[in-house]
Amino acid sequence: MKILIICTGNTCRSQMAEGFLRSFDPRMDVFSAGTKAESKVNPHAIKVMGEEGIDISLQQPEPVEKYLKDSFDYVITVCDGAKEICPVFTGKVKNRLHMGFEDPADAKGSPEEVLHVYRKVRDRIKEGFLGFYKKL
Repeated sequence: MKILIICTGNTCRSQMAEGFLRSFDPRMDVFSAGTKAESKVNPHAIKVMGEEGIDISLQQPEPVEKYLKDSFDYVITVCDGAKEICPVFTGKVKNRLHMGFEDPADAKGSPEEVLHVYRKVRDRIKEGFLGFYKKL
């Protein structure tokens, strides 16, 4: 099973989803990318995933263009912006899905309030992708 998860910056939501899918089944080929990939994974995303026992600190944001000619069983967008501007893949894509989640990077407040938002989004991503995995 080969899966690509796409969001805008490839720093939070798609990285968390990639981490969860890899933890559910290490035999799957899971990748994530951004339509406007940034330079590093968000440290808050790394922290809250570590609380789940999943280390995403070595993952790197990648531009979606890197994967356009590849074939995938699933291409999944996790933010509305990526869904709207998702490029056309010239490789074979068997299934396209959208599973939208709010962007925790937009959270405001104290450090604990911000982490609360990251945890809430993390838990929703875990629930959504565990449901997706169980249906495979």
